[in-house]
This record gives sequence, C-alpha cells and structure tokens, in this order.
Amino acid sequence: MNDLIRDRARGCAVGAAIGDALGMPLEFGPRRHAGRLVREMTPARLPAGSFTDDTEMALVLAESLLTQCPLDPVDLAQRFVAWYRARPPDVGVHTSGGLSRIAAGEPWDQAVAAVQRQHPDSAGNGSVMRCWPAALAHWNNLEGLLIDSRLQSWITHPHVECAAGSMFTNAVIYYLLRGVPPREAVAQALDAVEIPPALAAVIQLAPARRRDELANSGWVRHTLESAVWGLLTTDSFEEAVVQVVNLGNDADTAGAVVGALAGAAYGLAAIPGRWWEALRGEWPLGSGHIWRTDDLVALTDQLTPCE
Repeated sequence: MNDLIRDRARGCAVGAAIGDALGMPLEFGPRRHAGRLVREMTPARLPAGSFTDDTEMALVLAESLLTQCPLDPVDLAQRFVAWYRARPPDVGVHTSGGLSRIAAGEPWDQAVAAVQRQHPDSAGNGSVMRCWPAALAHWNNLEGLLIDSRLQSWITHPHVECAAGSMFTNAVIYYLLRGVPPREAVAQALDAVEIPPALAAVIQLAPARRRDELANSGWVRHTLESAVWGLLTTDSFEEAVVQVVNLGNDADTAGAVVGALAGAAYGLAAIPGRWWEALRGEWPLGSGHIWRTDDLVALTDQLTPCE
C-alpha cells in the first residue's frame, strides 16, 4: 500500500466516524434550509463530536477482522452480542431483534432468519453503515471484499438489498482508494456487484435528484441514494458530508456512509482539522476510554495489511 492509498484508507475510517458525529444532533430532525446548514459539531443526546452506534458497530467489525480475516461470522456475531450487552444507547430495531436471540443462545444464522421471516420486507441501513472495515481489510482483493461485505450484512441484515448495498458501498471504496474519480468509481461498482434492479435504479438516478426529493430515511435505498447524491454533486469532503447530514431524518447513518466514501475519495488530509479535534467516542462501551482520530488512524493501519 503506497502513501496515497494509505491516506485515503485513513480518510475512509475517520470520515465515516466524522459523518456519524456531525449527523448525530440532526438525527430524526427535519431537513435543514439550504441557507442554514449545520457545519460544526454540536451537542445533542451525546457531547459534540461523539460518534454513535454506526461507528461502534464498524469498530466491532474491524476488531473481528483483525482476529479472523477472511471474516468468521461466529466470531463477529459474538462480538456484536458483547456490544449489545454493553447496553448501547441506540440500537436499530432489526439489529436488536437478531442480537437478542443470539444472546439467548440461538445460532446466528437461525436467529437472523427468524427475525427476517417476521419482517420479510425489512431492508434497513444497519449493515451498510458499518461495512467500511471490510473494504479496508480487503483493499487489494475485490473478490474477498465482496464476500466479507455480504457476510457481515447477513449477521443482522440478510435482505438482498442490504447485502448488495454493503457490497456496492465497499466496491466504491475499493475504486476510490485507487484514485478512480467518484462518478467512475460508482459506475465501476455498479458493474462489479449484482444489485437488485430497483436498488440499482435508485443509485443511478441519485445525482439527478433535487435536495427536497431525498427522504434520507433508515431504508437502505434512501441511505445509498443520499450518500451517492452527496458524493457526486459536491467536490470536497466537507461539502459532501455537510450536504448529506443536513437532510435530517437518519442523518448520522447517511453521514457515516457518505463520510466513508468521501474520505476514501479525498483522503485524511482533506478532512477539516476542526472536525478531527472534536471527534470522540467511548470505546469499548463502559470502558471509560475515549477514542479520538488518532485511534481510528491506528486501527486503519492495523487493518489494511489483512491480505
């Protein structure tokens, strides 16, 4: 891995956490007026600059990949359960349903299948928000990247659009790390991943959407629509993330996804220093240890030689 790719890999990890933290106070809120966009870290249910479950679950995935690469789904499922038992303040409904059954002793595949049978059309964004560590672990192996991106989704979100969305997101990161321009990286990822036609159409049409047309909900289609829109209609990390989190609704998750993409596109050096300094989050939960940007950089450097 050369220095340029390493800078982009670090940008991906830090960018995801920063998008999460910038979106945290805007979560569940209305779309902000275009003339009154939030550009600074602000406090809400957590202190200013705090990342949320979006980043916490990504850190779980990263730590699992550091132990087992290619990914071991049993190890990842148990690590997710340990995180869940630490009582995170925000857990998605679908994620909680599966992890509670695993915590009660059900094998992960049976647990997630049971939850999906109860809600067969559920296609939330919970696996896309956390998928970026698989892209960094497999930065030089597209086939391995796609396999582990899909597998990490299956642990909690087996819906075909969730798995395809995770593979697509990480394929875009794969191409961005190599310096492929964002629009071309999205096109190449669409060619590399088998994506259900309805989801593919949403992604392809995203750059042409007007800001007021973007629902930015917890549906995986809406999250990918917002993230691709932000990446392809702006020309800097800051603008991509600011535009997306100010769409409101599921702002932290969409922010995490566009942050990972824009970080991979522009690199760590392009992320504003004021955001670097504000970023924070307790990890592991309950430990009292506060992670900062340097911790995410160190994690990335450990993760990237997986191959």
